[in-house]
Amino acid sequence: MDGVLVHEEHPIPGAAEFIEALKSSGHRFLVLTNNSIFTPRDLRARLLGSGIDVPEEAIWTSALATARFLLDQRPNGSAYVVGEAGLTTALHEVGYVMTDRDPDYVVLGETRTYSFEAITRAIRLIDAGARFIATNPDPSGPSQDGKLPATGAVAALISRATGREPYYVGKPNTLMMRNGLNRIEAHSETTVMVGDRMDTDVIAGLEAGLRTVLVLTGSTTAEAVEGFPYRPTRVEESVKDLIPLVESGEL
Repeated sequence: MDGVLVHEEHPIPGAAEFIEALKSSGHRFLVLTNNSIFTPRDLRARLLGSGIDVPEEAIWTSALATARFLLDQRPNGSAYVVGEAGLTTALHEVGYVMTDRDPDYVVLGETRTYSFEAITRAIRLIDAGARFIATNPDPSGPSQDGKLPATGAVAALISRATGREPYYVGKPNTLMMRNGLNRIEAHSETTVMVGDRMDTDVIAGLEAGLRTVLVLTGSTTAEAVEGFPYRPTRVEESVKDLIPLVESGEL
């Protein structure tokens, strides 16, 4: 979502038309985001405010993927959460209890107001035996004003303090991709991943067996592509360039 359809609240030119082309062509699609701050309902409203109409059920977040993973691993468990409503709501909806007393997990998500006190508490709980989960490994994200620190950067801080690495559920973990494919009843051989990051989107698509399109409106620049040991199926300036391909059935 971020870097492909929007930069925070600002739509990327052609994004609304790209989504409408997907709808009118009959393509099943999901908008994936490693951002765990917002619920799907919040994200739909945010996208609508940017002029992009995505159905709530077509939004799949790392918070939802994390909640699904924890439900499968340890039903009716408990967690100490460092994150926002998108993550806590997803965990509540699968029956998890939020607590800072001997939780099964410390779950780290994205927030714009990281608290030193909350991070310190997370470190101490992990030292005491809580399992360490993070919604995604992104160290930074794009914005209109430049780079923003993201979950991976804070996870690195906690890992350095505890000596424990988290299990990352979001992209590039193919778990998030497989769950997404199941939601739209899609097969990897006929599905395309469109993303702005080589180190999360493209590698996630590649490892899940999807064709991949890198757009240059987000984190990875055209010059940086050659530095990676793998390549996307194609590189385009933005999703605006994909509209003719969707309409012609080539994508």
